[in-house]
Amino acid sequence: MATRHVITMRELRPRFFEGLTPSEITAVTSAAKPRRYLRGSVIVNQANPADHLFLLTSGRARYFYWTRDGRKVILFWLPAGEIFGAAALLSRLSDYLVCTEAVRDSSVLAWDRTTVRALIGRYPQLTDNVLSTMQDYLITYRAIHVSLACHAAPQRSAQVLVNLAEDMGRRVVGGIELDIRNEELANEANITTFTTSRLLRQWQHKGALRKRRGKLLLQSAEKLPLKLI
Repeated sequence: MATRHVITMRELRPRFFEGLTPSEITAVTSAAKPRRYLRGSVIVNQANPADHLFLLTSGRARYFYWTRDGRKVILFWLPAGEIFGAAALLSRLSDYLVCTEAVRDSSVLAWDRTTVRALIGRYPQLTDNVLSTMQDYLITYRAIHVSLACHAAPQRSAQVLVNLAEDMGRRVVGGIELDIRNEELANEANITTFTTSRLLRQWQHKGALRKRRGKLLLQSAEKLPLKLI
């Protein structure tokens, strides 16, 4: 029987641990509690007290937001190695601004607020790493905002597709495979599901991608209508 490979911190290389020595990483991870979540589980709820910081060690998650009229808006996808719940680091107790859900069966390390604030006092590099992560998020949202303001639906959809492939795709024979539905792509690009389906059919005909049930194989990003942001 084949044994399942367990990804180590050395292989995962979370940005949260950049600049720390192996012994410091061990000290930080030892202070966390491991948790597992099934696909579809909501790990963090918006408006709840931000009392934990999480590191996604396996699987995949995403941020989303419930609007006042009950719509679920997908905001940002999180691959393994990313942190979420950073509001727990603030000196004043705050609430989570968005929800975080597991897109696949996932594992996390969770630090309660008191513990993680003590750790950042002991290892200031952790604060720098969190700020670096927040900077990357800002860059991503800047690109999204500019794309919404300046680009038509095909360009926005193509850029979303390429970004998701880079962030969470799996390299397979023939290209990069994504587990994503048309509805999710439509939400990310702020277009209708009908438009997304039409664009995917066009791009499949051009040989840019291949669509299967629940999966998408990006074969050639060069054949997509990308524009520089």
